[in-house]
Amino acid sequence: MIELQDITKVYRTGSQSLEALRGISVKIGKGEFISIMGPSGSGKSTLMNIIGCLDTPTAGEYVLDSDKVAGLTFDQLAAVRNRKIGFVFQNFNLLPYATAWENIELPMLFDGKNGRRRRERVTELLNAVGLYEWRGHRPSELSGGQQQRIALARALANDPPILLADEPTGNLDSKSGEEIMAILTDLWREGRTIVMVTHNDHIAAHSERTIRLFDGQVVA
Repeated sequence: MIELQDITKVYRTGSQSLEALRGISVKIGKGEFISIMGPSGSGKSTLMNIIGCLDTPTAGEYVLDSDKVAGLTFDQLAAVRNRKIGFVFQNFNLLPYATAWENIELPMLFDGKNGRRRRERVTELLNAVGLYEWRGHRPSELSGGQQQRIALARALANDPPILLADEPTGNLDSKSGEEIMAILTDLWREGRTIVMVTHNDHIAAHSERTIRLFDGQVVA
C-alpha cells in the first residue's frame, strides 16, 4: 500500500539547509497498523507529511497504492489525498464555527457528493462514534474526547483506505485516549491501513509494529 525508497527531505533557508529525512526506505502493507516513534526532531512529522501527500520529498521514490506520487503537482496530490487518505491530528483541527455535523460533511462537499448521500454518511458516522445527539454542537461545546471522535468521523467521510493519525491521543486524558484507540483498532480490524505517530509506548503497543526514527533515519 505504501512504499518509500531512499526518501530524502531537505529544507533550505537562504544558505542554510536542514536534512530532515536521510534516505528513508519503508514498506507498509495493505491493512497494517503501524506506529512511528522517535524523539523530537527525528523526522516523524516530515515523514507523515510525505506519506500523506501534504509535502513532497527532495529525492527518492514514493509509491502509494501502485501510483507514483513523488513527482505529482499540488493539485494532483490534493486529489490523491481526497480519495485515499484520512487525517486525524493531535489538535483535532475542527472548524470552530461549524457544528459537528458540518465538520464531518465538509470533505464530502469537496468531493461533490450529493445531499442525500452526505446526510446518510454523516448520520452513519455520527452513530458509529456515538455522537449523533451532539450533531448540532460546535467544537467549543464538546470535550476533547468528543472532538477527537468527530475528527475521526470527518477523516472517514470519504471512506479512505488509509488513515494517518498524528498523536491522536496527545491532548486527551487516559480514558478518552483508550476510547480513541479502541475505535482505531476496530477500523484496522475492518481492513483499513493505519499509520500513527506517537510518543507513547503504551499507545504504540496497539499497533502491529513500530518504526523508530532518529536524526531522519530508520533505526529500528
